[in-house]
Amino acid sequence: MSHVGQFSSSLTSLHEDDAFQRRHVGPDSDAIAKMLSVVGYDSLETMSQAVVPAVIRWGAALDLPPATDERTTLTLLAKLAAKNITMVSMIGLGYSDTQTPGVILRNVLENPAWYTAYTPYQPEISQGRLEALLNFQTMIEDLTALPVAGSSLLDEPTAAAEAMTLSLRHGPKDALRFIVDSDTHPQTLAVLATRAEPLGIDLVVCDLDNGLPDGAFSGVLISYPGTSGRVIDPTDLIAAAHARGALAIVAADLLSLTVLKAPGEMGADVVVGSAQRFGVPFGFGGPHAGFMSVRAGLERSLPGRLVGVSVDADGAPAYRLALQTREQHIRREKATSNICTAQVLLAVIASMYAAYHGPKGLQNIANRAHRYASVFAAGVTAAGGTIQHASFFDTVEVVIPGHAQAVFNRAAESGINIRFVDENSISISTDELTCAEHLEGVWGALAIALPTLGDLRVADIDDGLLDAWGGVPVGVLRATPYLTHPVFNTHHSETSMLRYLRRLADRDIALDRSMIPLGSCTMKLNATAEMEPITWPGFAGIHPFAPLDQVTGYLELIANLEAWLVEITGYDAVSLQPNAGSQGEFAGLLAIRGYHLSRGDNDRDVCLIPSSAHGTNAASAIMAGMRVAVIACDENGNVDLVDLKAKIAEHADRLAALMITYPSTHGVFETEVATICALVHEAGGQVYVDGANLNALVGLAKPGKFGADVSHLNLHKTFCIPHGGGGPGVGPVGVRSHLAPFLPSHPLRPEAGPLGRGDIDGGVGPVSGAPWGSAGILPIPWAYIQMMGPDGLVKATQVAILSANYVSKRLAAYYPTLYTGAGGLVAHECILDLRQISAETGVSVDDVAKRLIDYGFHAPTMSFPVVGTLMVEPTESEDLIELDRFIDAMIAIKAEIDQVGAGVWPPDDNPLRNAPHTANCLIGPWLHPYPARLGAYPTGGKVMDKYWPPVRRVDGAYGDRNLVCSCPSLEELASV
Repeated sequence: MSHVGQFSSSLTSLHEDDAFQRRHVGPDSDAIAKMLSVVGYDSLETMSQAVVPAVIRWGAALDLPPATDERTTLTLLAKLAAKNITMVSMIGLGYSDTQTPGVILRNVLENPAWYTAYTPYQPEISQGRLEALLNFQTMIEDLTALPVAGSSLLDEPTAAAEAMTLSLRHGPKDALRFIVDSDTHPQTLAVLATRAEPLGIDLVVCDLDNGLPDGAFSGVLISYPGTSGRVIDPTDLIAAAHARGALAIVAADLLSLTVLKAPGEMGADVVVGSAQRFGVPFGFGGPHAGFMSVRAGLERSLPGRLVGVSVDADGAPAYRLALQTREQHIRREKATSNICTAQVLLAVIASMYAAYHGPKGLQNIANRAHRYASVFAAGVTAAGGTIQHASFFDTVEVVIPGHAQAVFNRAAESGINIRFVDENSISISTDELTCAEHLEGVWGALAIALPTLGDLRVADIDDGLLDAWGGVPVGVLRATPYLTHPVFNTHHSETSMLRYLRRLADRDIALDRSMIPLGSCTMKLNATAEMEPITWPGFAGIHPFAPLDQVTGYLELIANLEAWLVEITGYDAVSLQPNAGSQGEFAGLLAIRGYHLSRGDNDRDVCLIPSSAHGTNAASAIMAGMRVAVIACDENGNVDLVDLKAKIAEHADRLAALMITYPSTHGVFETEVATICALVHEAGGQVYVDGANLNALVGLAKPGKFGADVSHLNLHKTFCIPHGGGGPGVGPVGVRSHLAPFLPSHPLRPEAGPLGRGDIDGGVGPVSGAPWGSAGILPIPWAYIQMMGPDGLVKATQVAILSANYVSKRLAAYYPTLYTGAGGLVAHECILDLRQISAETGVSVDDVAKRLIDYGFHAPTMSFPVVGTLMVEPTESEDLIELDRFIDAMIAIKAEIDQVGAGVWPPDDNPLRNAPHTANCLIGPWLHPYPARLGAYPTGGKVMDKYWPPVRRVDGAYGDRNLVCSCPSLEELASV
């Protein structure tokens, strides 16, 4: 046998620039051939031509950089990170430097058991992260002294905006007026304005030193401390708001609440803020977990997700998402908010930071930050300078008439970024990492105006400073305990925290265990090489308002990513600011609204939405000041053209937009999409294509070229940002050129908006607090696109479609696919119809979902978009072995269903109805009509590989009837 051929390859062929494709795409060439034979095609190309309608198919190659391997890509990213200058940041503005404890960094942020998990809709396989989120809620509830907190929001400014709209539902009737403290972070003021305008809310920004303005209003936002650093006692303002029937909302610094009186103790109805300084890096603006807590009676209006305590089938305590009926996926246009993806991974980090430090450790950090601020202020005063406010926590504003720019520049030359307030003032904010050298560096810069400061030393002032809290009103110093639950007082050693994190992770199913076949969720590989750079200091350690000449690496990365997404989608401009898909939807609809208003079409306020649409679509339309008209779907799952034409005629002069998802939420490529777009355009409307399903389009079709005017994308789906158990996400919005002026802008960084792309600024404003949103995780999609290259991206799309069709074909004899397109094909997901099965046997989709847990799988999406179905999206990342394992599990479950249908097992006592089976089920008498081994080990596989759910089926109704949204005591846990 000759071996000459295998040793005679050229160097070019031996350099595997496409190596990452083979790591990302699960099926190899042999597996692909087998799958194609099952589906009935001889190549990926012929299958693609059959499934993607010719009218939208994109024939040219993507104009993207060629693929590079992992090592080369990381080198490229390292060069970009090196262009960012990591300075000492004392800018403040709601962002503080912090140290992520190594045990949390390694075992949460860098651990796929945490970051690859999905939103915990299936509570039985999510008990670990649900407990972590309950810890987060308890932390917020304790520090704010309010009884109910959610499990994270997108950031502080959007949390404030959510609080504003909440006040409309609970304040004086028809009071479309909201009062805001002028001493509020400017990005919060701007986001409030963006949210207020389309809803017709009169936003009044005023100095609350003068009291509340006359007239009715729904609520007032009080900053505590203010953006200037000032700490006031808001008790009288809160009482005055209540006297007029309005809600009192407090924007609070979370760390300050370890030493300052809790807003809930002063009567606040709602508290909002950010948990960023609890161990989460700057990341050039995010992602960070926002928070909201509310008084009793407001919990059903709380936006986002809420974790509650319930019981399982044995009466044992179990955690679950509570009060889901208020959320967008159920209430649609009547939802309290459009929030879907939030910031779960970051909330987990913040909760573990609090557990690791405990109440004493947190208070020590707070006291240290305040002490440094006090020493700084005392030094300035001793040198004859003027401090704007005597009452502060960690932020000190210095008045230096005419010298602010020079001082700012001098501090930067010393490696320190401070805040330029105006030409006469600067401010500094201290934090967990502040040290004497930092203060002395700023004093040195201030010596331009105050010469004696140049020789001052921190030790000199610190030794003589007897009462650091002297300027703070006595009534706002905290006297009540907090974080008393054992979870915050146990895990203070690294060993204890390490084991606690391991115990929680072991309770859950994430992508590190098995495939997560959730439809419309795209749970694909989050590669290690993509994740690694986000913790590098050159990306993680950059303040969002650092001077632009210090962030050239980020700006280059952002420009690359925007250009690549423009090429992939066919649009003319992309904004990366929206920090979730829901916010991308909102931004896209605001662009449409701004466009119509700019043309004098002020009456165009009707948004057409198919009945099958994602719930966020309708909720976002309402937020954008539109009215929703629902379009019917035909028996094949497509938009009903007859109904569409009727609705267009009915709303002709008021038609603003049509929102559709493509491929549709029914899992098919609708052949009439170009016709649909043309009909809407002829009536003067704009077409919004929801990009949730872009994983079926990349490289094969471009929404911007087949008739769409705007789309949001989900970088946490199509482009590999991990779901993190419910966030973070990034939801960029892409538009055609006529909408580009109406993309999000930012008051502190105009370069992040239309002006930065050479367009006029249409005045829409920001939709998130940071100029470029959650910029800290943008290296992930950058790395994915760079490593896949144009050919790899196309192959990923093709294999995602192939995998869905393979599942559909192999399961067709057991569970019919509800909707198919041309040739009986589906897009990247298929809907398995269980309605007839349920009618004949009584076995529900819930029973099947829970039984899959016994087989080691997360369930597909249940009853969306059609009740009684399961939507399966396998993605391109699952290999054939895993696909077949899932298919075999579903076939075995169908055999079990048949046993129920045949009367072998009763409808109320069978392996499906009793699923999932825990280890505790095997202890004691076994009273069921099927063998215990079948219940617990249905595959007959290795015992050592078995996933054991920690609880049996969770009783959702019990949890909503008996709402508990904080950590249960040890006695409560033991009493059940």
